[in-house]
Amino acid sequence: MVEQVLNTIQLGDCIKLMNIRPEGSIDLVFADPPFNIGYDYDVYDDCKEHQKYIDWSAEWIRAVYRVLKPNGTFWLSIGDEYAAELKIESLKAGFHCRSWVIWYFTFGVNCSQKFTRSHTHLFYFTKNPNNFTFREKDLENRVPSARELVYNDNRANPQGRLPDDTWIIRPADAVGEVISDEEESWHPQLSSFTSDHDRTYILRPQDLEHSFAPSENTWYFPRVAGTFKERAGFHGCQMPEQLLGRIIRTCSNPGDIVLDPFSGSATTLAVAKKLGRRFIGFDISNTYVKYGLERLKNIRVGDRLDGSPEPMKSAPKTANSRNKRSREKNSSSQIQLSENLKSRENQISKIQLEMTYDGIIEAFCLTNNGFSSDRVVADPEINKEFIATCNRLGLAGDSKTWNMLLFRLRKQGKLAHIETVHRTTIPWEECDKYIFASEIAWQIMIDNKSAVSLDEILCDPTLATEFDKIAHRFAPGFKPLNYRWAALKLRKEAKYARSRATILTPPSRLGKMIPIEELNISKLIHKSGIYVLSDQERKLYAGEALDLHARFTSDCRKAWLKETDSSILVQALPMDISSAGKLAWQSCLVEKFKPCFNSFELRTAS
Repeated sequence: MVEQVLNTIQLGDCIKLMNIRPEGSIDLVFADPPFNIGYDYDVYDDCKEHQKYIDWSAEWIRAVYRVLKPNGTFWLSIGDEYAAELKIESLKAGFHCRSWVIWYFTFGVNCSQKFTRSHTHLFYFTKNPNNFTFREKDLENRVPSARELVYNDNRANPQGRLPDDTWIIRPADAVGEVISDEEESWHPQLSSFTSDHDRTYILRPQDLEHSFAPSENTWYFPRVAGTFKERAGFHGCQMPEQLLGRIIRTCSNPGDIVLDPFSGSATTLAVAKKLGRRFIGFDISNTYVKYGLERLKNIRVGDRLDGSPEPMKSAPKTANSRNKRSREKNSSSQIQLSENLKSRENQISKIQLEMTYDGIIEAFCLTNNGFSSDRVVADPEINKEFIATCNRLGLAGDSKTWNMLLFRLRKQGKLAHIETVHRTTIPWEECDKYIFASEIAWQIMIDNKSAVSLDEILCDPTLATEFDKIAHRFAPGFKPLNYRWAALKLRKEAKYARSRATILTPPSRLGKMIPIEELNISKLIHKSGIYVLSDQERKLYAGEALDLHARFTSDCRKAWLKETDSSILVQALPMDISSAGKLAWQSCLVEKFKPCFNSFELRTAS
């Protein structure tokens, strides 16, 4: 089954691995195969004979065609030497070419007998010429127009436009800034330094008149000044994340399956994971698979892509004169840049939250077994599966975060479309045996500032375990789900109990005060009633019980004696509590005495 081998990298020959996958199971393939130019791979010979390379390429391209869905998309990255041949082989396989994109990276491999190699070919193919994914309206897939970038025209479309078919995106791990060698009147005080947190260089559209350097075969920008760090990682042919981001965002939807048959540095898979897509990679190198998996393990869904998303938009204008007007204009540009960066940060945060929400919903659907979100959080066994699934999906956060987000989604009504087939029903008669213990544990943890709410207690596995231990002291013998579900039931019923309690009159007398250690429970009749626990200075707890005899077990009395140094006194009054409704009499007593260990949920808001 396809799902069993997703979100990983498989070791092996990509042709064999693609051909054993279900036909028509992949949404998007990005392939960056060896260019057959003699690159030093660890296990692959990059010097095949000309026709053998083409025949091999044709074979894996046919495998790509087979594995793609009818509306699937195929992107191919290739160098000059075989660009035309591989395009022809792709057409022979049945693909339709929609764009021939040039990725230009302003510096390149120096060549002594020809123009410097400074670009790569990117072929955009679809299986069906009329049915394919292309998310042109997504703002993330649009770039600023010339009106905005060059002319600062207020009439510029704030939504930008689709990119041209020449892409200017930094190479992976490049550091430095593009500058012109023809600067006039340069002075340090007129230069504005730009941050380079994304380890990228800056492209300056206003410097285009200086951009036609004779040493490059795509003449667009000047040389890169500055330094280049060593390639991070292990693979010298690492693609920029922003380039893959543009392709994956535009040609696939969240949740789609992205395949890279030549995984290498795992950049395609890393970007797919960050963008909320499922993924699968193949590679014949044990080393590449190992390090690729390590890279993926440290990535979370929604993480920002490395590099500048639109380097031209992030660049301030070059200061090219000393006059006051230029300095003021440059200052204005810096302010605008700061606002753009702030807006971008907010957008990134919003995207990460939305993608994490999507992952939470997917994990819930995969693990809830027809139960509600409350049950998924409160039930340790189901919650363990839910947390493991969130972790497998690569979501940002931890157990507490994922549980809290699940609760938030439920409260926002975003789980309403997921049917609850199995309702969690614990009869009140059963719950009455331990609901008081859940209430006491809840309030103790609030009072000692272990948590600020029941949600926090239940969502944090460590706090939930502590909650179980406290509840167990007062009412031993029940499962964690019982204690946790009882607390949820109490919170739900409390709002009704508070309103019903307002029409009740507390009894003037509750019965004789008896030290709890002297209490003879054999004399307590098996009947419902109310009771209050006190010490010498304060009221400790007010409760109601369907069975007063069962409420005061020896374990319960021992637990109370450990909560205070002074003697604890019990007052009990047998009475019919059913006619007032669940917890109504208890809420009435809580409002009157305001005991320490009752939940604040039972008190009327003052």
